[in-house]
Amino acid sequence: MSESAGRPLPLLSLDTEFFWTSGKDGVLRFQVCEACQSLIHPPAPICRYCRSTVIGVRAVSGTATLSAFTVNHRFGFPALPPPYVVAQVAIDEDPRVRLTTNIVECDPDQLRLGQQVTVKFRAHRRRLVAQLSSDARQAGGCASG
Repeated sequence: MSESAGRPLPLLSLDTEFFWTSGKDGVLRFQVCEACQSLIHPPAPICRYCRSTVIGVRAVSGTATLSAFTVNHRFGFPALPPPYVVAQVAIDEDPRVRLTTNIVECDPDQLRLGQQVTVKFRAHRRRLVAQLSSDARQAGGCASG
């Protein structure tokens, strides 16, 4: 994992720290409602589907489907020079859960809606950041994460 600098970090809170630090063991995690088993993101104190307050944390496969993306050709950060991809992905275990992320190790011209992507954690100022990498078999030459 490479150390990235010059990129803003999310603020940690008691409700979100598990999400922002879960990549230390290479596993992506989301909140889960223990009553209806729905995944919840962003983290919340109650389930948005059944209103239960019995909330836990669940590991997921780290695979998702690319549901929207844009390629930024302007305004980068020192560790994220343009062009870079900002994407929304639907998590395989519960497609209602959408994660906004970057797609890495892929030519942006090779991305297609509906494409499978896989989580890849990168070190960033002593924290891990979840980014997604496209599957080389579906993307015509993109590296997999």
